[in-house]
Amino acid sequence: MAFLRENSRTLLLKTTALAAVAAFLQGCAQTPAQQQQPPSEATVAAHVAAATRTAGTDLLPFLSLCKPAPAAQPPQAELDKGLKALIDKPAPPPGKAFDNLYFVGADWVSAWAIKTSDGIILIDALNNQMEAAALIEGGMRRLGLDPAQIKYVVVTHGHGDHYGGAPYLAQKYRARVVMSEADWTMTETKLEFATPIWGAPPKRGAGDVSVKDGDRLTLGDTTLTLYITPGHTMGTISPVFDVTSNGRKHRAMLWGGTAFNFGKNLPRLESYIGATRRMDTVVKAQNVDVLLSNHSAMDSSQTRLAALRQQPANGANPFVIGTPAVSRALNVMGECAEAQRDRFAMQ
Repeated sequence: MAFLRENSRTLLLKTTALAAVAAFLQGCAQTPAQQQQPPSEATVAAHVAAATRTAGTDLLPFLSLCKPAPAAQPPQAELDKGLKALIDKPAPPPGKAFDNLYFVGADWVSAWAIKTSDGIILIDALNNQMEAAALIEGGMRRLGLDPAQIKYVVVTHGHGDHYGGAPYLAQKYRARVVMSEADWTMTETKLEFATPIWGAPPKRGAGDVSVKDGDRLTLGDTTLTLYITPGHTMGTISPVFDVTSNGRKHRAMLWGGTAFNFGKNLPRLESYIGATRRMDTVVKAQNVDVLLSNHSAMDSSQTRLAALRQQPANGANPFVIGTPAVSRALNVMGECAEAQRDRFAMQ
């Protein structure tokens, strides 16, 4: 009996020790959200400081997201005035970013043409028909591309600065419009933003495409993987695809929706934070070394295109920033979103 009692005590001690170790490991395995402190000025400052450290000197544009965002949309007249000022800025020249990727956008908002062996995939369609004709069609012709080869128009999210020219291009060239189901539904029911400055949203036709997370869009020799990265809208698409520079292959991601322009919506901010973390794993797993945006202010595309025009044909491509830098950019966006979430949570 003494032997049995001693074994029982030993087993109890071992069980207690194992439980303590398990509890410690479980605490270490908690996600940042689970370990999160109550929102305060201190947590906001900590997230901003983390974003600033991570941004360094090369990712400064992303720190604009750490500024306080408005809790509600501005009045319609103010919104229209601000949009008109952005749209009226002179457009930059179109440019070739990679062997198979071309910029055909405006000053404020971007459109990208991916050349494949069987036609062109256009990512976003600017504000309206006039811009689609002048900047997308006109820009493609200046770059030696034929707009009649546009087979798909991928709309990254359902805001008019990205879908505005899509109906015109779809009708003229019988291009198929691609959007997430969430944003198709949003544009067909209740628009988040509505202004006469933008063209009407596309009407979903029989040939158009509704995509879900992870779907692939293939045209000729090119495949885009379409990730749903909710936050900016709940159906924002961030495509990942291959580009080449002087024949050398790189992996690119176009982050589909950046700003926090959806008011005091904590679930949307949590979705955004989750999307940055999830896509960080994709970036590292696929060695994504190019980060693009649909707004030039975020990816410095105009500066980089200007640099490409000045350098030798076989020089280093400034759009290739490396996988660590792409990962850092996602972390900056995530930290800024956490700072904004904590600001709203304190209100």
